Amino acid sequence: MRLGITMFTTDRAMRPHELAVAAEERGFASVYVPEHTHIPIARTTPPPTGEETLPEEYARTLDPFVALAAAAVVTERISLGTGICLLAQREPLVTAKAIASLDHISAGRFVLGVGFGWNVEEAADHDVPWRRRREVVRDKVLAMQELWSRDEASYHGEFARFEPSWAWPKPRNRVPILIGGAAGPVLFSHIAEYGDGWMPIGGAGVRAALPRLAHAYETAGRDPSTVTVIPFGTLPTPDKLDHYASLGIDEVVLRVPSGPRDEVLPPLDSYAKTYLS
Repeated sequence: MRLGITMFTTDRAMRPHELAVAAEERGFASVYVPEHTHIPIARTTPPPTGEETLPEEYARTLDPFVALAAAAVVTERISLGTGICLLAQREPLVTAKAIASLDHISAGRFVLGVGFGWNVEEAADHDVPWRRRREVVRDKVLAMQELWSRDEASYHGEFARFEPSWAWPKPRNRVPILIGGAAGPVLFSHIAEYGDGWMPIGGAGVRAALPRLAHAYETAGRDPSTVTVIPFGTLPTPDKLDHYASLGIDEVVLRVPSGPRDEVLPPLDSYAKTYLS
């Protein structure tokens, strides 16, 4: 089983390119980093962690594309991904260019993990209509895929639009798009339409959800055997990883604490010794 790593990359944590080098040296398959542009101080949205106070790391995250570009130039094999990119809050032309550039720099190792967001106030500052954020993400992904796949691209959607245009570089291959969120028909319809896989946070309930995801793929005329499922932010145990393997899952992304090297390397070494040796 391939094992990846995710960490909140911040101005107080181990630098992302150092983390990527350390992960690659130890045999990990991927590194994923999160995104938050800012955290409004006046906020009524409860923390997704279930804690009373949102951890400070949420307000200190580095830009994911800058962080991954730094990681790309000092690594050779490890996959580099967003976990997750808040695409509803991003301008699609600029983001498509950043992704294509990162794919070029990394020699095709980039993976786009996308989420719909949880912080109402953060999204409001980006003028995202909250109840329609899923449609916003869909529109922007489809627009970016046009830019990546056509020499002369145009798109006329509700939330993204541009006239016939040239835009290079193009990604080497189709940019893998993994969508995070809780299992359900709306999420699975999005994955089946324009995505390549599902990133369940923690992985609870995956077994029961897999037939529904396969059905969504079949309904969309796609082969269910091609869907990727990568449990994300997992705190591993041997039994848990064996369970995922029994479901046909071949990659799991493990969580390490956000902190300096002396706080990150011990759990990284422990994971490598326990699960990769």
